[in-house]
This record gives sequence, C-alpha cells and structure tokens, in this order.
Amino acid sequence: MSLPYGHRGHEGSANLSDSDSEDEPKLPLNQFYPYIRCALCCGFLIDATTITECLHTFCKSCIVKHFFYSNRCPTCSIVVHQTQPLYNIRPDRQLQDIVYKMVPFLEESEREQMSNFYKARGLDIPKPVVLSPSGPVVLKRQKKDNNPPSMFTIPPELDVSLLLEFVGAEEGINNFKPLERRYVRVSGEATVRHVELFIRRKMELSPTCQVDVVCGDHLLDHYQSLKDIQNSMGEEALQDGLLVLHFGLVLPTQS
Repeated sequence: MSLPYGHRGHEGSANLSDSDSEDEPKLPLNQFYPYIRCALCCGFLIDATTITECLHTFCKSCIVKHFFYSNRCPTCSIVVHQTQPLYNIRPDRQLQDIVYKMVPFLEESEREQMSNFYKARGLDIPKPVVLSPSGPVVLKRQKKDNNPPSMFTIPPELDVSLLLEFVGAEEGINNFKPLERRYVRVSGEATVRHVELFIRRKMELSPTCQVDVVCGDHLLDHYQSLKDIQNSMGEEALQDGLLVLHFGLVLPTQS
C-alpha cells in the first residue's frame, strides 16, 4: 500500500531534519573534564572557587583545606598570598552554572546531600538568596577615595611573616598533633619563646617535650626577637618573603 503524496513528503522532511540533527557534532563529556573537574578531589566542581592570582579553579572546600598546609596554587605552584591565601580566592558562579548544566542531576544530588547533612545534625537548611527587584536607585554623594576599601586589612604591627617547618620528633615522642597552620603573621617584637608557645598549644605537646627552633644553621635562643633574627640572617633566611623557621621535638637532656 502506497502512502499519499502529502504524507510521503512529510516523511521525507522528517528524515531530512533527522539527518541534519545527526550531522551536528556531539562531543563526549570527558573531553571537558579538564575544565569542569577539580584537580584536588578529581570530582566535578562544587562551589567553584577561583584563585585570583592565576585563575585556576577548584571546589571551595578542597582549596580551603589545601591552604591549611600550603600557600601555593596546587596546579601552578604560584604563591597565592604569603600568609593569608584565602584572601585571594573568589567564587566563580558562571563556571558553576555551566557545570550544573553539563552534568545531569549533579545539582539535585548536591542539594539532597546538603539537606541530609543539615537534617542529620538538627540544623535549619539555609535558604538560597533571592534578589528581589529593587525600586529606583537613589545615589548619595560620597567622599572621594582613591583607594577602594579592602575586605581584609592586615594590622601594620604584624610585620613578620613566618613559615614554620616541622623537621621531626626524637624517638619516644609520639603523642602530638600535626601543625596545620604553618603560615603565621606576627609582630617583629615577638620572640622565639612566643613561637614555641604557639607550637606547643597547636600541637598539644607535653610539658616534658622540648622544642628546638632553628633558622638556617643557627639554634635560636628564647629571648631573640623575630625582627632581630630576620635582620641578622638576611635573605638566606627568607623564602618568598617568609622568614623560615625549622623546629623539632626533642626529649630534655638528663643531667
């Protein structure tokens, strides 16, 4: 049985449109992985956050955890900030929208996990921010300021940036926590004793444990100030503008 001419023509046009759609290039999702996946967790970007110094992007939780142990970009190793790398990261909402559009069900899955997280802890689920349409904008005259206000300001008295490098513990010293904050900004008037107390508090050291602090090849005394150490040691004690102090845990000498 032959089809009517009109029906046959409609079928031909349908076949033509199907062939046109088949001619469109289709790329597999894995070709976009370098742009939509986090280099730290190897998963798809969640709360995409970009480093302003080099424009590399990671999950927000991943890059925040990374900056507990390093002040460098995980991808290119550029110094993000000497002591506060979190100052130089920004949310990348456009990229996050692209990821959600490219990966099916990712956004719904993330919302469900967040909801379960808050419910399991008896907390209120935070509501998304909705920007309501505003009325006419009324401009107010403000004083001219050539320097726009910064979100973060570092007090001028904190003039020495430290990098604390743990070199190890003597045999028999086991019960201590790792030092998570290796980058510290302090006053140059602070002494080696202050640094030792900071290390003891953060690592929860036993009072019987001794902390030896070294700069270069010199074992430092408790009374020495950081500014004096930096001035006397010069450039050889600095790394990317940071005063590098090595410290180790030893047992007290028995007389």
